[in-house]
Amino acid sequence: MAQQNLTLGEIEAIAREAHAAQRDKSGAPYTEHLAAVADGVRAGGGSEEQMAAAWLHDAIEDGVLSRTWLDEAPLPQSVKDMVLALSKGEGEDLTDYTRRILATPGARLVKEADLAHNANPDRLAALDEQTRARLTEKYAKTRALLGLPDTTGPHEA
Repeated sequence: MAQQNLTLGEIEAIAREAHAAQRDKSGAPYTEHLAAVADGVRAGGGSEEQMAAAWLHDAIEDGVLSRTWLDEAPLPQSVKDMVLALSKGEGEDLTDYTRRILATPGARLVKEADLAHNANPDRLAALDEQTRARLTEKYAKTRALLGLPDTTGPHEA
């Protein structure tokens, strides 16, 4: 008998537990970022599979869940594909990374929600000026490579 796929609630619980000890660059619990990305996907009209990928989008990249776990998890293949597409390899070229996202159905919306939360001015304001500038430039470049509009607007000095 085939194993039933995990529910969205179960996926959220797994992601929250896996990332429980993590903090973001500003010191906030990392799970707040995951929830914000999932909410962004939902607000963008995303599917349940895309919301599942949002909860898991950093788990492999951050090493809190293994590739073996993902391969064996009772998840739709589309969720696994999106999570892998969104997992940037160490030293991986940004152009190659964004091409993979664009080639994976559903992944672009998840990355768009991820970038929107990462580039949130309130979140960036908690960072030092050098880090904030570096990340703002990185997020803008990623948005451009994904064909997403620049949402940063003019900045004050």
